[in-house]
Amino acid sequence: MHCGPPDMVCETKIVAAEDHEALPGAKKDALLAAAGAMWPPLPAAPGPAAAPAAPPPAPGPQPAGGAGGAGPPEGRGVYIREFRAAEQEAARRIFYDGIMERIPNTAFRGLRHHPRMQLLYALLAALCFALTRSLLLTCLVPAGLLGLRYYYSRKVVLAYLDCALHTDMADIEQYYMKPPGSCFWVAVLDGNVVGIVAARAHAEDNTVELMRMSVDSRFRGKGIAKALGRKVLEFAVVHNYSAVVLGTTAVKVAAHKLYESLGFRHMGSSDRYVMPGMTLSLAERLFFQVRYHRYRLQLREE
Repeated sequence: MHCGPPDMVCETKIVAAEDHEALPGAKKDALLAAAGAMWPPLPAAPGPAAAPAAPPPAPGPQPAGGAGGAGPPEGRGVYIREFRAAEQEAARRIFYDGIMERIPNTAFRGLRHHPRMQLLYALLAALCFALTRSLLLTCLVPAGLLGLRYYYSRKVVLAYLDCALHTDMADIEQYYMKPPGSCFWVAVLDGNVVGIVAARAHAEDNTVELMRMSVDSRFRGKGIAKALGRKVLEFAVVHNYSAVVLGTTAVKVAAHKLYESLGFRHMGSSDRYVMPGMTLSLAERLFFQVRYHRYRLQLREE
């Protein structure tokens, strides 16, 4: 099986207008202040009033709200900071678990987004009844079709994971931390990695791509995913990018609401997206479908 350049089921591209050079301190502070105004702080847990805002911190562990946020989500000690080599296996585990959740979502919940497949499955059930005149066999057809959808969803997702875990996720430091314009961040809670997100530059079209965003299922609902997204948006503002473009095959409504809460606009969708690991066989076409959604957040005019 051929594994091309690693793509993510949920990916983002940031369109740049200038080279990736460090900005002067004053300009950087002003841009981060603008980012803070663009993305309101995460809700804090009830408690004593927060201390006055401090100047932008030096490179190192930062609150989950980032330079434009108000601190750890829900008052917890969550920090977004750069990846360390010792966290390789923790990051791979979070990525793997997050992608594996896509199997039942794609197989079952995702079917409602494909009315042609629903019609085809209904016709197959009707054909079964016409040929057998058996209600029992006819009732077994939908169960069999859903079973095949689960089987092929699992097959494709595992093939995709095999590609990812043998390319960029095999050596995060080499792939993301060393190349100019790329970075990998982790969300840390009580010393444990609970979320990940990556950004990788594309010199050919002067873009940088957000990849591998995922949060440990035990720590969701605390604003960590939004904090990870803000980290990349702030990265875009600091480096004077003009827009952030997001592509995703996520089925859950919560994922799309997250993008919208960050300021993204839905720009359209396609059923022709080829997920890394797909063979495009007839069986896959019948029992595995994904819808690719595009979002855009315009930061400034070209």
